[in-house]
Parts: sequence; C-alpha cells; structure tokens
Amino acid sequence: MWRMFHSLCCRCHSQKRRRRCINKADATVYMNFMKSHRCYDAIPTSCKLVIFDTTLQVKKAFFALVANGLRAAPLWDSKLQRFVGMLTITDFINILHRYYRSPMVQMYELESHKIETWRDVYLEYSNRVLISISPEASLFDAIYSLLRYKIHRLPVIDPESGNVLHILTHKRIFKFLHIFGKKVPKPAFIQRQIQELGIGTFRNIATVQQTASLYDALSIFVERRVSALPVVDERGKVVALYSRFDVINVAAQKTYNNLDMTMQEAVRRRTCYVEGVMKCYPDETLETILDRIVEAEVHRLVLVDRANVVKGIVSLSDLLQAMVLTPAGIDTLLS
Repeated sequence: MWRMFHSLCCRCHSQKRRRRCINKADATVYMNFMKSHRCYDAIPTSCKLVIFDTTLQVKKAFFALVANGLRAAPLWDSKLQRFVGMLTITDFINILHRYYRSPMVQMYELESHKIETWRDVYLEYSNRVLISISPEASLFDAIYSLLRYKIHRLPVIDPESGNVLHILTHKRIFKFLHIFGKKVPKPAFIQRQIQELGIGTFRNIATVQQTASLYDALSIFVERRVSALPVVDERGKVVALYSRFDVINVAAQKTYNNLDMTMQEAVRRRTCYVEGVMKCYPDETLETILDRIVEAEVHRLVLVDRANVVKGIVSLSDLLQAMVLTPAGIDTLLS
C-alpha cells in the first residue's frame, strides 16, 4: 500500500514538474527564436537606404526623407570618415519646438543650416552617440538595444567595411517573426486576453485634444518622449492618431511658421501615408492583436473601450518586452 502511494506521489510530482517545464518552454518560445537568428537574417533582399553627409543642408535632407518615405537616415562625417549618428524626425521636432517662439531666430533661417551645424547646436543639450549592431549579433541583442536605449532605428554596420547594411526597426523584426516564425509552435499564452496579460501602457496616457495646437503636440512629443498621440474629442474619444512622422509634413509644406494651427487642421493637412487609427479592445487575444499590428504594418494600436474612449496604447515595444525580454528575466526597459 505504501509502495503504491509512493509511486502515485512520484508520478504526480513528475507530472507537475513536466507541466512547469512545458509552461517555461511555452513562455520562452519567442525569446529562443530571437536568440537563434542573426540581425543579418532579418535584412530584406531588397531595401532602400539613404545616407546623408553632415555637410548637407537640413532643408535638402528633410525633403529627401519626404521624397523617399523614410523616417531616418545615417549620418556620415567625411572629415572623421565614419558614421556619427542618425538624422531623425525627432531632431526636426526638437528644433521646431525650441525655436518656434524664440525672438532671436527666424524659422526660415534654420533650413539653410548644414546638418553638422544643427547637430553642434543640439548636442549642447544631448550627449548622443551612434548606437549600432553587428550583422552577426542575434535579434535578441537587437531588441535589447532598441528597448534599452529607447531608440526606433538600429543601424546594422559591417565591422570590417564599416558600411551600414540596413536600419533595423521594431516593425522589421515583427515582420521577420511573422514570416519565418510560423514553424515555431504557438505558445498557449497568445490565446489570453491582452488585459489579462497586462501588455501595454494603461496609465497616464499621452493624448492631445483636437482643438489643441500643433505646437502643443510637439511639446508633448518632446516632454513625454512618445512616438504618437491619439487625437481625442472633448469626450475622450479617439478621432485620429498623429505620429512623429506626420510632423515631416511641416517640413514638406513649409508650414513651420504656423504651428498654432489646431490638431484637427494638422491631421487634415497630412499628405504622406497615414496609418489611421488602428484600435484594439481589452478583451481581444494577444494573437488577434499580433495579427492586426503586423498586417496593418503599424507601430501601435490604440486600446479603447466599446465607447471608443482611449484606455491605453499597445506598441511594438510593449510586445517585444513581454514576448522576448521578460521571459529572459530582463525587467521592463520601457519605464
């Protein structure tokens, strides 16, 4: 009798241990996938890469970004003979915000500056260095760098030639996972609701009223360091989504002397590709949200209730943190 009881206990203990192993393996599926693939694997066979010399005029640089539909470009310093940074929409936003109400500087004067002049002025307030990664590094390392340094563009640089091979982004990594991760068994947790998993930002959400000015939106971009703002009406219902990239229209249309326009007008003036308001609900599963965000090729979903009131944001950074870094024991890098 004792022998049978001991056997059942051992069997029960073995089953519990097996379940724990399965659950742990289930949680680390995406982490292991990213660790087993290199950054080189995620580089598309055909892609567009624009590089700016730091002696280029700022105006020409931003027009080139608009013409090519790009959000950033690596900067080459011909004197130093190396890449020294990235020109991004964030640079443009910071300059607009800093000088728009300055009595000493006329906005039209800024566009005649060279990139190197612009950087010299801005670097007084920001000790930036170029964060890059080797093509042989794992995608896990790339995700860690993107989230740790709170950047959205990670240049993949060949250590031998020093050439930039690609600009790796959150979106590209998700695209790679969507295409090649189908052979990976789907973990059970992707069938759970997003509110249950707690993935996303749900408190102190940065939004902007549609009656607020574009300058107000730039202030939020600078102070809160967010990449997009849900535009809401007086009841808190989302009516549009205005991203950092949308600010490039200000450069394209030369409307940087009219930053007092309402957000309603700023949204209407957009001529570039507009993501629109891609939404999700708290009771939807993680799998549903992953499919939607990849198929729509957007950077985030606005979490709303059934009345269309903003309740949170689910971004690619939130998803990568929860699916890849947290299972590796790396606490959130998003705070």
